[in-house]
Amino acid sequence: MATKWLIDPTHSEIQFKVKHLMITTVTGDFKTYTLEVETETDDFSTTKQVSFSTDIASIDTKNEQRDGHLKSPEFFDVENHPKITFTSSSYKSDGDEGSITGNLTIKGITHPVTFKSEFGGIVVDPYGQTKAGFTINGKISRKEFGLTWSAVTEAGNVVLSDEIKLVAEVQLVKQA
Repeated sequence: MATKWLIDPTHSEIQFKVKHLMITTVTGDFKTYTLEVETETDDFSTTKQVSFSTDIASIDTKNEQRDGHLKSPEFFDVENHPKITFTSSSYKSDGDEGSITGNLTIKGITHPVTFKSEFGGIVVDPYGQTKAGFTINGKISRKEFGLTWSAVTEAGNVVLSDEIKLVAEVQLVKQA
């Protein structure tokens, strides 16, 4: 019998990191998202499906002007493409290390991606809820997903790297 797990957004975070001027890293996150995992057993070795979605309008880089630019047609075009989605096609685990492969869709463009996962364990919280923890990491090319805005400094340096690092600290709650 399948077990359903939902994200606990109070104890989770979905972040991205990008090099700015190729000398520092800017971090942003999404405030509104859903994640559902379906397993055949409670240990996640038999994960059947992982489905993730985030509202791009919830993007937060701690700079309103930059957030507005990211929501504009030059980047995510939130009016026409309000969500980023991921649907898994496979999950492989070797002890606490694993990988999740699936289709990531950004700005209407879908590509297969693989993310590394680290299983943190399962505990029962003080309220009797069974929770599981994961750290998820991966990298994508923003240009492959139509995020092609670019600028160059007077000295010829790139303003924004193509590589985007994705980092998620995820706490799941087992559903009854």
